[in-house]
Amino acid sequence: MSQGPRSGLAAVSAALLAMSRHLEVRDVLKTIVASARELLDAQYAALGVPDDHGGFAQFVVDGVSDAQWKAIGPLPRQHGILAAMLHEARPERLADVREDPRFEGWPSAHPDMSDFLGLPIRDGEEVLGALFLANKNCVKTSGDCGFTEDDEELLSILAQHAAIALTNARLYERSRELTIVEERSRLAHELHDAVSQKLFSLRLTAQAATTLVDRDPARAKDELQQVAVLAAEAADELRAAVVELRPTGLDEDGLIATLRTHVQVLDRAHSARVTFDSRGVRALPAAQEEALLRVAQEALHNALRHSGAALVEVTLTKRGPGAVLRVTDDGSGFDPTAVRSAGRHLGLVSMRDRASGAGGSLDVESAPGKGTTIEMEVPGG
Repeated sequence: MSQGPRSGLAAVSAALLAMSRHLEVRDVLKTIVASARELLDAQYAALGVPDDHGGFAQFVVDGVSDAQWKAIGPLPRQHGILAAMLHEARPERLADVREDPRFEGWPSAHPDMSDFLGLPIRDGEEVLGALFLANKNCVKTSGDCGFTEDDEELLSILAQHAAIALTNARLYERSRELTIVEERSRLAHELHDAVSQKLFSLRLTAQAATTLVDRDPARAKDELQQVAVLAAEAADELRAAVVELRPTGLDEDGLIATLRTHVQVLDRAHSARVTFDSRGVRALPAAQEEALLRVAQEALHNALRHSGAALVEVTLTKRGPGAVLRVTDDGSGFDPTAVRSAGRHLGLVSMRDRASGAGGSLDVESAPGKGTTIEMEVPGG
């Protein structure tokens, strides 16, 4: 919740910076509402994102407790003043919203509201949402208390920047969805290549064993032992791919628990020893946690599939308000410049993109025969 009024250029700047700091749509909506309420010193603020069915896909409030919000009931529909702001795309500044002919009442648990200021958030001709404030914090008996023309102008400026922040957040989420689709396609391709090759070899070896059973039982036994080895390797390939395709569980378990589980599964599935240690890290913004998890998965994939490492260590440590992920292996290593010039990136480009998208950085240290360390740092929220 907001902590009280702020004024002047510094307050406006703080509000705009707060909006630009987030990448998730829900986080942006919450920041817009809290910033608007604090900036204009209102008791209540809300922002509704309309759906195509006369309701709201999302509705975020500030100034209402969780218990109050739960008691109010279902999300509002697009009616009354809210519908006017969305459909007519114009500001609404009212001395008392209850006296407006378009007012249609509210649920019994809804807080009482009087003076009202609302306007649409627009991206060109598209209305992204309706932002409104209620109950200016001032002495109501003075006769001139309520939202002013200056308040309306200030909220309009905030709404213009809110449209940019919200549009950017939507684009980010869409690009992330595309990235997930691309990753699934890559994993499916790798699964097809790796497991198909193992199964093809397994079939040939089994056929060879069949032909040798009668005339050379000893060789047939050797071939059957090889069948068992190939079957185990195919199972490992399949298990590793399924682990990467499985939902991460970040929302339910958090980054540390998800990483620990992922490392434990890989440790069981591969001959290399895979360890995880975390020190001092607490919850981070959702976008940063997902980026850290995906980079860890990519780095582990490289280490376990390509480096021939006997030991892979994953650590997550606190650094200032942020965190540092480090994946280190004792494998064959490589020359990063040679990899780039050969056009084989080993996922380094996607890892750098993920780090940059989360506001962080990625460093790679490796040399032939010296192992590899991938280090990713992200700032705090």
